[in-house]
Amino acid sequence: MIRRRVPYHLIVHTSWYKEDIAKMIEIAEKQLGEDTSLLSVPGSLELAAGAKRYIENLGEGVLLRGIIFCGIVIRGETSHYDLVTQETFRAIGNLALEFPHIYMVNNVICVENKEQLIERLEKNTVNNSNALKEMIFNDLNANKDRGILI
Repeated sequence: MIRRRVPYHLIVHTSWYKEDIAKMIEIAEKQLGEDTSLLSVPGSLELAAGAKRYIENLGEGVLLRGIIFCGIVIRGETSHYDLVTQETFRAIGNLALEFPHIYMVNNVICVENKEQLIERLEKNTVNNSNALKEMIFNDLNANKDRGILI
């Protein structure tokens, strides 16, 4: 069981393309702040399932505010790319619908080649991390304005 006392964020990341994923994690942690935990899964297809297990094992009173999913899918010479991208996005979307009280942002970068990855990695990760942080901030302020303290 996971025990934490403060609202926090979760970065769920794949273990493929280690150097690029490390850069994504570094960017996301910088944008999201100190209260961030990491969860590593084998590949993009396992991102949503890993996050679901994590959520289901949260201790009582633990407040997970948001999740950013970090992964990389580079097209190869087979149809595997299409399967991985479609199923990954579907699973993350379904998870977001199942747990609407937790903000989720998909930062799985799907590209044709390494050059496209280099071009998109930093910009996408900064933008998506900031989007998650802004959603959480806006929600906290809206609840505060309504007299709700979470």
